Amino acid sequence: MTETVLEVKNLQKNFGKFQALKDVTFNVNKGEVFGFIGPNGAGKSTTIRALLGILKSNGGSATIFGQDVWQDAVTIHECLAYVPGDIYLWPNLTGGQIIDLFLKLNGEKHSSKTDALIKEFALDANKKARTYSKGNRQKVALIAAFSTDADFYIFDEPTSGLDPLNERIFQNHVKELKNEGKSILLSSHILSEVEKMCDRIGIIREGKVIETGTLDELRHLTRTMITVKTNGALDSVAKLDVVHEFVVDTVDQQKATFAVDSDKLAGVMMQIAALGVVSLQSAPPTLEDLFMHYYHEDSKEA
Repeated sequence: MTETVLEVKNLQKNFGKFQALKDVTFNVNKGEVFGFIGPNGAGKSTTIRALLGILKSNGGSATIFGQDVWQDAVTIHECLAYVPGDIYLWPNLTGGQIIDLFLKLNGEKHSSKTDALIKEFALDANKKARTYSKGNRQKVALIAAFSTDADFYIFDEPTSGLDPLNERIFQNHVKELKNEGKSILLSSHILSEVEKMCDRIGIIREGKVIETGTLDELRHLTRTMITVKTNGALDSVAKLDVVHEFVVDTVDQQKATFAVDSDKLAGVMMQIAALGVVSLQSAPPTLEDLFMHYYHEDSKEA
């Protein structure tokens, strides 16, 4: 039976008359990486702050390890590690001193693993924090988090400011945590990062979680790109309601590229087959396609 680490039900949060969170419902299971994505201002960080017990909700419930995130925040934080998207450090302390302070606050000690992480992330731990770039500040928080033996890790835009090499190092360590049976909630604007690492995805829009599931389960919400060459003319395919962005090759009139609603793909393929297929390529929708589908919905409603 799957063990649930985080369970959020109908979470709501108001700031005055503005309702930032309207209906946030999702869960994170033991040993999985859950990707939390949505447009800027959709409510990702507000949700995470509520889960950390920093913000009190106006409705709904949230539990971590079966404990209420507000009433039992102190107990929960003993088994939790958190990295925000933009961290502010004590300017007169060195990076190494701050890492050690974070570890001490979590009841941990500086270890050989900490030294290995400092080396791997190429952080100069002897420099004072006031000299650090945004990327180096993120490294300090990530090193402290990965040095902590927590059961649940929450990352809110953790690679913001990191170069591609350090992004890859981050991804590798998240995979290691997953292999150890740890649970991870990852909010990220880098969709390729989420696609590579996450077992399931939750999409939040205007304070509501509107879809959750694996990428394969959500593919039906977007379109599959088809490039096909047939023996017969493709005019009949172009007229189908489920076919979009139909473009005929300028050199070969019997070759075209178009998008198909993924849940209607089988019917379109049967019609193409009747024309005599010479060559065919299909590309399944990516997480970016899925995200942009909802982003455009946001734009239309706005």
